[in-house]
Amino acid sequence: MDIIKNRKIFFSISLVIIIVGMIMMAVNGLNRGIDFEGGTLIQIRIGKTISVDEVRLIVDKFDKEASIVHSGEKKDEIQIKSKKDFNNKEIHQIFNEFKEKYKLKDEDLVQSQKFGPAMGKEIRQKALLSSAIAVVAMLIYISWRFEFKFAISAIIALAHDVLIMLSVYAIFRIPVNGSFIAAILTILGYSINDTIVIFDRIRETRRLSRKDSYEKVVNDSIKKSFTRTINTSITTLVTILLLYILGVEDVKVLALPLIIGVIAGTYSSIFIASPLWYVFKSKEKDAKYNARKA
Repeated sequence: MDIIKNRKIFFSISLVIIIVGMIMMAVNGLNRGIDFEGGTLIQIRIGKTISVDEVRLIVDKFDKEASIVHSGEKKDEIQIKSKKDFNNKEIHQIFNEFKEKYKLKDEDLVQSQKFGPAMGKEIRQKALLSSAIAVVAMLIYISWRFEFKFAISAIIALAHDVLIMLSVYAIFRIPVNGSFIAAILTILGYSINDTIVIFDRIRETRRLSRKDSYEKVVNDSIKKSFTRTINTSITTLVTILLLYILGVEDVKVLALPLIIGVIAGTYSSIFIASPLWYVFKSKEKDAKYNARKA
């Protein structure tokens, strides 16, 4: 496959997804979870492990969009997270439903807390700060290890991964929570690793074949790295998919954005970052040629 020749097709695929996602985000906004919107958390000790579907039979009467996770060492407690600001009467109504069905005691209401939007704002600020620090550190490292154009290409590819994840969440109205932020930071590291492997191959190929065009160098380097990159991604995806299929609810909320991120990161490493470097180097070459001609 001639990736450089078909680069506009690969760029267009990403652009379409991102544009649709941004439009959906502008119209409907992100489906922000309790970590960002504030709301109510209720933790109840059931005394045994029950399925999420069983919990929903009660919770859906009060909030069909509430998230439910298991907690406790024996997974015999449930945490109900809702964006609704339940008052004390409503909290006890929810607990009494469980109390009556599972013969609980008053002390089995482990905790009930209300979270205001301020906590969501704090999480957003910390997430943005963490991402900014990571991006600056990567920019400095890649510029030092390779060259500035490699660094710019890598950062644009990382921005692509984040935008693809946000777009998918916006299009399918998937709740965005604290796990999403953790997944983004994880994917930034995963994606940049794949990208650097290919960049290292490009640098090595340039050193060994100085007379080859940029197009041939990039295509040859990607072909040499392609099997390794795909095999690594497939192995990672299989593991995360198993976690998503077999894991409990609190594992699934982390696994889902990781699945999306691994796919986006693999795509950007092969079809976005390296072609971008080719575009930058070709423009630099043309600029030098025009300057000499003038």
